[in-house]
Amino acid sequence: MPTLSFPTWRDVPEKAWRWPSFSPAEIACRGTGAIRINTEALDKLQALRDQLGKPLIVRSAYRSPEHNRAVGGAPASKHMQGTAFDIAMANHDPVAFEAAARAVGFLGFGYYPRSGFMHIDLGPARSWGDPFPVRPVPFAPELPPAREVLAESRTLRGGGAAGAATVGAAGVEVLQDVLAETQSVIQPLVPYLDTLRWVLIVIALIGIAVTIHARIDDWNRGQR
Repeated sequence: MPTLSFPTWRDVPEKAWRWPSFSPAEIACRGTGAIRINTEALDKLQALRDQLGKPLIVRSAYRSPEHNRAVGGAPASKHMQGTAFDIAMANHDPVAFEAAARAVGFLGFGYYPRSGFMHIDLGPARSWGDPFPVRPVPFAPELPPAREVLAESRTLRGGGAAGAATVGAAGVEVLQDVLAETQSVIQPLVPYLDTLRWVLIVIALIGIAVTIHARIDDWNRGQR
């Protein structure tokens, strides 16, 4: 299990780093900046990243002995060997993540749902901690009740009819007032316009009734 150690992650030669999804700074000790590169562990971490197809947020990787003590790590923590990683579950389903991690060769698993991360290491095979709660399937297709096409909606038709008729009735009333002031030749038309205004008002009321009925019916059928 080849390893390379450097005083700080900045000392890692560019040619010695072959894991494109990660940087030395992500793998280095958070307390001291020192880094221990375990090539087998990083190869598996890169394989896991490739299999999942989404970023791995590394909360902790290598820890120097002093930093491990400072954070309360286990005395023989695999982090000090550079063979363990704590990965945030914010952008992963824990069940799918664990299955993929096992598939690429990780053997040790620690579950920290309250802190939102999972520990993975090269082994030996073991696990600890409380399992993560089962999450709904990410981006599960939602199947809402069928809705009417807007152009064919009974609500739209009823509302449209009511609106048009109301505007028409108002227009007729204005026209009636104008014609009442015109020459006597046009004045005989005024009574007919009064009848037309009432017809349009009735159409508006019917349209409003259709709209109310359509909304109540949609609610009853769960479409709104």
